[in-house]
Amino acid sequence: MSPAAPPIHGGAVAAVVELLDRERLMTVACNRPDGWPQATTVGYLNEGLNLYFVVARTSQKFANLQADPRASVAIRSPGGSRGDAVGVSMAGRVVEVVDPAAVERLNRRIIERYPDLHAYCPSGDSVAVLHFRPSIVSPVGVTRGRSDAETFTIGDVEPGGVSQLF
Repeated sequence: MSPAAPPIHGGAVAAVVELLDRERLMTVACNRPDGWPQATTVGYLNEGLNLYFVVARTSQKFANLQADPRASVAIRSPGGSRGDAVGVSMAGRVVEVVDPAAVERLNRRIIERYPDLHAYCPSGDSVAVLHFRPSIVSPVGVTRGRSDAETFTIGDVEPGGVSQLF
């Protein structure tokens, strides 16, 4: 059994948040009732390490996450001509955002970030706004075809890092 991962520190938080701020698509994987994983790509909005995304209430993904809120996400930033890249894989839990004021706040944030895109505009009961809160964060760097990853838990954070997390 591998040793427990250390708590994430402010420098790692800043690097991951920089990546999350720059990108806009993630792959989210959840558990299907038959035991097979389901992975799909969705757009997201981040607040620190917290991620928000929208799914159809009639989707398999929504049903899967309602039955088992554990999920993993992966976000990658394409690199240069040598295949260099940076990315992050995170494991955590997903909950639905049901507070209308919170949904409105997310609407304002998405409009500010993407003025031409209105992804967080729920219409009736057709979509659900979901919040992914990570428990495990694994930043990955790829240089000249070799990956270098480190895994952290969300625990005690150095001063100044807490506001970026939650």
